[in-house]
Amino acid sequence: MPSSGTLITNKRFKCSFCDSNNLSNVINFGDVALAGAFLKYDETINEKKYPLNICFCQQCFMLQVVDIIKPEDMFSKYFYSSSSIKTLRNHFNQYAKDISSIPNNINDSIVLEFGCNDGVLLKPLLEKNFSKVIGVDPASNIINNVKNDKNLVLYNDFFTKKLASSIVNKHGKLDIIMANNVFAHISTIKDTTSAIYNSLSDNGVFIFEVHYLSSLIDELQYDMIYHEHLFYYSFLSAKNHFTKFNMTIYDVKKTPIHGGSIRFYVCKKGSKMDVSTINVKRLEQEELKNKYNKYSTFVDFADKINSSRNNLNKLLQELKNKGKSIVGYGASGRANTIIQFCNIDKNILDYMIDDAPHKQGFYTPGSHLKIHNSSKLYSKNPPDYVLLFAWSFEQEIYEKNKKFINDGGKFIIPLPKLRIFP
Repeated sequence: MPSSGTLITNKRFKCSFCDSNNLSNVINFGDVALAGAFLKYDETINEKKYPLNICFCQQCFMLQVVDIIKPEDMFSKYFYSSSSIKTLRNHFNQYAKDISSIPNNINDSIVLEFGCNDGVLLKPLLEKNFSKVIGVDPASNIINNVKNDKNLVLYNDFFTKKLASSIVNKHGKLDIIMANNVFAHISTIKDTTSAIYNSLSDNGVFIFEVHYLSSLIDELQYDMIYHEHLFYYSFLSAKNHFTKFNMTIYDVKKTPIHGGSIRFYVCKKGSKMDVSTINVKRLEQEELKNKYNKYSTFVDFADKINSSRNNLNKLLQELKNKGKSIVGYGASGRANTIIQFCNIDKNILDYMIDDAPHKQGFYTPGSHLKIHNSSKLYSKNPPDYVLLFAWSFEQEIYEKNKKFINDGGKFIIPLPKLRIFP
């Protein structure tokens, strides 16, 4: 990994949040394949790779990917299906309960989620008796699988000012707008934030959930870094952003999902919701204490993940030298970041396992490992070790694979701390 600490002066590295050129390099991953672009075998020959640089803006405090890939190249076809993971289904069921108490009259309220994926949150929202539930997602192969309902309206598109205007003209202003694990993905973030402001009712609320910068830093979660994830939110950077749009973050909630996320509650300034909770005040103080507004914090992070990579590579090579067989579990964007960053290839991993049927039979980007279902672990020649890329769902995966563990199989957990289970 090239050393961090380089001042970025090239104009193509303008901050997507505040338009400043005050960006400093944190990590250069080199040229990598798109982490979410799983391939058929014949597509592996002409696979494209793209530069991946992470920079910190010393003006608005946003940690960000500065190499922008066209959204249609990443999201028109998508391989992530939230409903296939029990932990996520449970999370979004509770999420729907949490937000159903916000409107004064839920029966007259309209809720919209953009980046709705396969409807994992839309389904429980429909059960809460909102007058209308609207889902927006650009991935046709995912949203077309959402079962329609008389109170559900679906749009196969990106949430832009143009689409938002069309929705408001047809359905009226929105009482709740939601975006989960998508607000970090949008290169045209200013356009999208304007669309949100224009679409919300006067006392409406925008709620979004993203992976939290604190989890990234404290637990060395470099596997969250790839082209799809453009922004790594702190409260400080989010506050700077919404202030420019006459909006206030009035509440926050940390959640353990995806290895450590945060939920932001945002309203228009002057609305009845515009009263900051103690959670907001405490979090701002906490982030200033942890120096999330200082470049030196991210230089230190880069050095630590370089050590984490070296430790993982050393362990894998030691096991291979002993003649042990190793496979990967969890063919996700996060897995593909670890695989490419650590230069893991077919000499280390024999194949990949994933529980999502629509990924099975495809190959991982960059490394071209074939993806199988978990029954492969119980073949005549089971692996000795499984490198658990889906480490944030480890308990669910252990439950599914008790037999593999009881038969002597072991899991390698790469993050937050490298270890072997059992």
